[in-house]
Amino acid sequence: MGSLSKISQAYIAGFLDGDGSLMMQIKKRNDGKQKYRFMLTICFYQDSRHEKPLHWIRKELGIGYISKRNDNISELRINGYQQVRKIIKSLLPYIKFKKNQADALYRASQILSEIKNSELSKKNLLSLVEAILIIQKENYVTHRKRSREELFEILGLTP
Repeated sequence: MGSLSKISQAYIAGFLDGDGSLMMQIKKRNDGKQKYRFMLTICFYQDSRHEKPLHWIRKELGIGYISKRNDNISELRINGYQQVRKIIKSLLPYIKFKKNQADALYRASQILSEIKNSELSKKNLLSLVEAILIIQKENYVTHRKRSREELFEILGLTP
């Protein structure tokens, strides 16, 4: 991501507020020692007939990939702890309606950027669970959301 102008940052933040989503997930793993991995995502959506703004946002941010879904919606997805952290940090001053989610995602991206999954402390894991709960509380989700207890179980935080 190059240096975005304040106008570009404000425009992209407004687009995210209206036609975007911030996501944080725990994905179960069957390979390796780690039984889970965290996934952070910024996603922008647009009707495929009008996807030009997604290409502009991708160019401005210098990252992400655009795909077309079967329902004629195009999406620009950005994954990765450090990339999400950098982008959210630059957009935070301009995000209005998804401020709580953006703050939670930023805090989670800080933890995950600085500490390997295998070295996360119980305190770190509890902070990450709180971030997931804040983010999913605000999102429109088509499937069932995970409870605090389910997240604790996945992360081995149950006695």
